[in-house]
Amino acid sequence: MINKIATFVLVCSFAFPCVAQKQNCKALDIVSKHTIQFDTPPVKIPVQHSVDAPLLGNGSIAVALAGTPDEQLFYITRNDFWRLKSALDASYPAVLGKVKLSIPALQNASYKVEQRLDNASTTATFTKGKQTVTYTTYVNATEDLLLIELKLQGGGTMKGSLGLSLPEEGQEIVNRLPLERVFPTVTSLKKHASNIEVLERGFVEEVDIPTRAAIALRILDKDDCTFELQSGKPIHIICAVSSDFKTPDCVEAVTSKVASIEKGDLKALQEKHEQWWNNYWNMSYVSIPDKEIEKHYYLSLYGMGSCSRDADFAPSIFGSWITKERPFWNGDYHLNYNHIAPYYALYSANRLEQAMPYTNTMLPQLERGKHYSLRVTGIKDGIMLPVGAGPLGIETCRRDTFMENYYSGWIKEEHVQGGGFFMGQKSNSSYVVVNMSMHFYRTWDKSYAQRVYPFVKGVANFWKGYVSKQGDRYVIYNDAIHEGTIGTMNPILSLGLARMVLQTAIDMNEYLNEDAVSREVWADLKAKLSDFPLQQRDGKTVFRYTEKGVDWWGDNTLGIQHIYPAGQIGLASETTQLETAQNTIDVMQRWIDFNGSNSFFPAAVRVGYNADTILTKLNQYVNNTYPNGFQRNNPHGIENFSTTPNTINEMLCMGHQDIVRIFPVWPKDQDATFERIRVEGAFLVSAQIKGGVIGPVTIISEQGRPLVLQNPWKDKAVKITSKAGESTTQRGDKLTLTTQQGVTYTFTPLK
Repeated sequence: MINKIATFVLVCSFAFPCVAQKQNCKALDIVSKHTIQFDTPPVKIPVQHSVDAPLLGNGSIAVALAGTPDEQLFYITRNDFWRLKSALDASYPAVLGKVKLSIPALQNASYKVEQRLDNASTTATFTKGKQTVTYTTYVNATEDLLLIELKLQGGGTMKGSLGLSLPEEGQEIVNRLPLERVFPTVTSLKKHASNIEVLERGFVEEVDIPTRAAIALRILDKDDCTFELQSGKPIHIICAVSSDFKTPDCVEAVTSKVASIEKGDLKALQEKHEQWWNNYWNMSYVSIPDKEIEKHYYLSLYGMGSCSRDADFAPSIFGSWITKERPFWNGDYHLNYNHIAPYYALYSANRLEQAMPYTNTMLPQLERGKHYSLRVTGIKDGIMLPVGAGPLGIETCRRDTFMENYYSGWIKEEHVQGGGFFMGQKSNSSYVVVNMSMHFYRTWDKSYAQRVYPFVKGVANFWKGYVSKQGDRYVIYNDAIHEGTIGTMNPILSLGLARMVLQTAIDMNEYLNEDAVSREVWADLKAKLSDFPLQQRDGKTVFRYTEKGVDWWGDNTLGIQHIYPAGQIGLASETTQLETAQNTIDVMQRWIDFNGSNSFFPAAVRVGYNADTILTKLNQYVNNTYPNGFQRNNPHGIENFSTTPNTINEMLCMGHQDIVRIFPVWPKDQDATFERIRVEGAFLVSAQIKGGVIGPVTIISEQGRPLVLQNPWKDKAVKITSKAGESTTQRGDKLTLTTQQGVTYTFTPLK
């Protein structure tokens, strides 16, 4: 149990001067140029998937804005408010409640909502006749607070009211038996005092882990929840939210919190909030000519900064913005890519705090993975996971009576094995390792490696026990590349992911000085694993989805995910293999894909596809998204928050295959700047290209690991200096350096 009271406060404050602007902050200067605008009320809310609404959050609590000017709705959710039951369709992130802000006189008023990314604030403007009502709001980054300034301009008065509302059947709750069920909840909505409303909701019956959360609401300086707006007299509202995971009694916590907030607290809260976002934007930043792409770059990072910071409760497939239950796919941690993809960009973008909830919520799945590995395959020291996972080790697709009664087809078709829902796929656990591997290689953090090594080792041992020897090679039989394609041989996805897992296990094993015998076994398996299967399409040699079974697929991008995120092909790969990879990208053309844009773009970069084409397609992609950043007509949610920043970071700076490359896949006629992109080897890299000329390159070595830098200036000699005053000169295609921990190095071409 986490001994921390988490609160959510809705408070009207004064103007939002950018406190961080007092500092010399290049990142903030760039981000401040981008605002997000909504000109009509959102229509995809409440829904069982991703919304088209303005999004607010601090990684623990979240708010989605809905409704018309006369009745604004604030959908309130928490990352830790789930129904937690290991059974099919019985576990999901839930809607906690709504705040209804009613001003009847604003019926048919004009609508405009604008979000600033630099300080994560949102301003709504509603005009009717000569009167304008505005509110400016933000979720506080450090105190779980939402502050709002509600005011009237244009003279006269407007009456309104504020209230809490529980989720309603037919609106936020779906009750369509037999497949969509409503579970019993503990609920209450009452007044604690004349000016404080309290809402409570929880799941305590027929669950594995009870959950309970509460909201308290109060208007400052008022004896009830009604108000009359007057020009020059803003209204201040407080809404506090907590859960029993953060405090022993969430109802008492929120009630006491709203009673303690004073107007004098608001300025300090605002300053801390802005300082957090200032620090967040300064972790790394880029500046590129295409401002549509640049805006989406920062909008995506805003989304992850707003939904991923609760250490024990990672955001769901739809982020923290749950507006209808049960969400599609139980809103769970889907392990055949959906839960993994949102985090891809966080490592290169140096946002490790937002990535850590992923690791913390995957490690509790270890014991269940061991269980299935032994029960389904007989491999006692392996890890094999089904497709559905939840927080705290919960399994969201486990076989139960409900599955027996209504989903018997899945069982007959062998989608369910040993009580787990696998759909024939053996690669889910390997997918889980992807982000652990990225985190490890980009930080070489020993304590992190020690935490995740048992999981990585277990997945490596699964493949050791699962593959079959066929002549001088190892073969993967009875696997599925796509859900339900059961019985295929050598799916290219599993071949790529298994290689990634094995290499990560080898390197972690050596780094932690573990047993050398395991290293030798894994190395032999990786070296002799079957080659990636090939075929001819459109007159070109391209990759085949499996050696026997599925040859091609009309959508999705599993045919290139051995390139990314598995990372098995790159610019240093053998020429023929690299050409095949480029051909496959060329034939597939899955730039805007229902499932795979987040892997297709970076895969194209990794193999050196035409840079102008990538940027053109990326511009088309970002113009196919809602203002909040979600891909249009794609319900999958936050998985594509990685697409734009990950693609741009890889184009500007790549550390793949143990070689740091500067502007490796970038048009030389486009100016660009980047600061502190994190690459493999635990290096933070900064550089600029202007007028086709690359300027000095700065690299911070966090762990003192060996550095290989592809010479950005080709045949020119390069002067290498450190802040300690040491200086050397090298020339050649590759510049090599034994770095020291914590030292900054500058690489400058000599004339």
